[in-house]
Amino acid sequence: MEEVAAAAIVDARGTVTGWSEGARRLTGYPAEEVVGRAAQDLLAEGTVPPALTALTGTVVVRHRNGRPMPLRLSAVPMTGPDGSSLGFVVVTAPESEDALLVAQAFQQAPVAMSVFDTGQRYLRANDRAAAIMHVDPAGLAGRYFPDTADRRDEHDQLFHRHLRRVAESGLPVHYESFSHVPSHRRERAWTIDMWPVYTDADQVTAVATSVFDNSEQHWARQRLVLLNEAATAIGTTLDVLRTAEELLEVVIPRFADFASVDLLDWVLDKDEPPKASGDDVVLRRIAHLSVTEGVPEAAVRLGDRDTYQPLSPPVRALREGRPVLRRAGERDFDRWVQQRNAQDIGDPAYRRGAHSMVTVPLRARGTTLGVVVFVRVANPDPYAADDAVLAEELASRAAVCFDNARRFARERSTALALQHSLLPRGLAEQAALDIAHRYLPSGSQAGIGGDWFDVIPLSGGRVALVVGDVVGHGIRSSATMGRLRTAVRTLADVDLPPDELLTHLDDLVTHLAADESGEEEVGELGATCLYAVYDPVSRRLALAAAGHPAPVVLQPDGGARLVAMSAGPPLGVGGLPFEETELDLPEGSLIALYTNGLIEGRDRDLDRGVMELCRALETSRGSLDDLCDKVVKSVLPDERGDDVALLLARSRALGADQVATWDVSLDPSQVAITRQYAVEQLADWGLGEIAYVTELVVSELVTNAIRYGGPPIQLRLIRDRSLICEVSDGSSTSPHLRRAHAFDEGGRGLLLVAQLTQRWGSRQTNEGKTIWAEQPLPA
Repeated sequence: MEEVAAAAIVDARGTVTGWSEGARRLTGYPAEEVVGRAAQDLLAEGTVPPALTALTGTVVVRHRNGRPMPLRLSAVPMTGPDGSSLGFVVVTAPESEDALLVAQAFQQAPVAMSVFDTGQRYLRANDRAAAIMHVDPAGLAGRYFPDTADRRDEHDQLFHRHLRRVAESGLPVHYESFSHVPSHRRERAWTIDMWPVYTDADQVTAVATSVFDNSEQHWARQRLVLLNEAATAIGTTLDVLRTAEELLEVVIPRFADFASVDLLDWVLDKDEPPKASGDDVVLRRIAHLSVTEGVPEAAVRLGDRDTYQPLSPPVRALREGRPVLRRAGERDFDRWVQQRNAQDIGDPAYRRGAHSMVTVPLRARGTTLGVVVFVRVANPDPYAADDAVLAEELASRAAVCFDNARRFARERSTALALQHSLLPRGLAEQAALDIAHRYLPSGSQAGIGGDWFDVIPLSGGRVALVVGDVVGHGIRSSATMGRLRTAVRTLADVDLPPDELLTHLDDLVTHLAADESGEEEVGELGATCLYAVYDPVSRRLALAAAGHPAPVVLQPDGGARLVAMSAGPPLGVGGLPFEETELDLPEGSLIALYTNGLIEGRDRDLDRGVMELCRALETSRGSLDDLCDKVVKSVLPDERGDDVALLLARSRALGADQVATWDVSLDPSQVAITRQYAVEQLADWGLGEIAYVTELVVSELVTNAIRYGGPPIQLRLIRDRSLICEVSDGSSTSPHLRRAHAFDEGGRGLLLVAQLTQRWGSRQTNEGKTIWAEQPLPA
């Protein structure tokens, strides 16, 4: 054993009054378990308690875990100013009875130990203590501590205060302190213990101290603290710019005086990385921060591109894929600073005396995204190898967040483009309703959702209004939304009632879920939908919902109310029927259909959201477009976490002067009579130009109703944007278009109707069916 590994103070009574960090490591006992106990209590069982003067030699000590441990100890006596014995300093030392060697062992101990009298004058100090206190050990005994210390140094002032407190109170003190040592590149951390030394009369006659250099452990803990903070503070949003700001807020000022984040252009364009070409590298500054006020504003402006030369530290870091550490005086660093300042594009931090920098590439999942630069100006400690490791870890965590944000932005952009391509770009022309709409994509990190809306013209001048919301977010939800919207349009073309349409749509969603998951359960593939049909002739609104919020109707007198209806289960649940609701709408009524993103919020329930929507509709005036904007502004939550679809429709009515109806009996002679009715009605409407075609259509449809249908039979002409001819009968059998053979006597009527009109079709009714045909009005 060449030098002391541990030390303890034993007073004249044999009581342990001091215990060093080395003693704790060696024996396992912390100071709080040893100080105040008799020294012989620490000896192994069966060992004869020796006299204190016999502690020099090999002694079997009982380790904290119970095992015996032979140690070679030396006892150095302590005496007071009057020559009285104060006890011993016990240290591990070479096996020797030579007092000089024992004294040398104490002096050369790596643990700084010193003893002061109650007046804070040195009694004894080893070489390590003298080095820490910056004093000459020769002639140190008897000197007053403040005379040997820097009275302006906070570390020395704190040490003196604790010395005086222990001497006055007789209580031990344990604390940590920091001081800057010129020979080191950063301030040092010390763990300091002070304890009283008693005489036989239980009076404090001295204060012993031990000082342990805990700098490496301290800075290791600080690095862990910084990394832990970075793990929670960086990447709180899926936004590239905010992520860069969070990184800089973590490192300034604890790790750097100035820092900047530069990304490759393609990262911000949400594109894939291009192939490397050329020597120079173009980077875009997205964030910078400094401890000096005003420096970032004078630096390279945010958003600007900058060209970095091949030998610059940032480009070296990018191409080598590792941190590049440079200090003032090194060729790379000085040349970099000179080039930046000469081009007048450098950050003022360099001109203010930057002396070291660490440049780290931002790499995630094998892809290089950019570079982060850490610079020290005011901090006198230059960056070292362990700082480069810490910088690399910080950059690595930030790079993953950058890549996540980039991928999210790319997927969001793709989903938004897909969703916009699937939503109606322009609403079909129709006369039954005035329409205005708004669609707002989600502003949250969840991504684009599956909200949609649609306006579908139906036969007889009727119009279908649709709003829906697919569960989830992202491309999958947008694609599902497109499939459902197409399905609704297909089912609407068949002219199904709202409840039957939702039943078919529910089956479709169930099949889609089973196809995707291989199971019968829907899982996360579900949706809500509201389907409403408005008839401008009867002025009735028929609607049904599948788990969707009911619409709000604003009457012409200004009163808004929520439609009372059964919402039914969401699409894909199955097993429960959907119920249709009907209500009469006076002309000029306003119908508001929406998705739950409009009325739901983090701090707001559905009832409150609906109340705010009704209030906004009642107090707003102006065009439907203006009303849409006002509703969105006043009702939409501050923190919008979901897509929002809003569809406003103001009802119109077709008056008696636009609709003509005749009842038809089951008599073939009625065909000629109805033709005449139709011709006369067209003359009254000023549509004589299309009377011939209309006469043929009426003749064919009425004939088919009399021949193949059942009572009651009714003919109706509707003058809207087109002329609509409808024939209803009591039979539910639908006609089919077919091509007649050469010798067939019939079968050509519907083919003729299809060729003469713009479009035709049939729809089922509660009483049977209706066959209709539309033809354009003359210009």
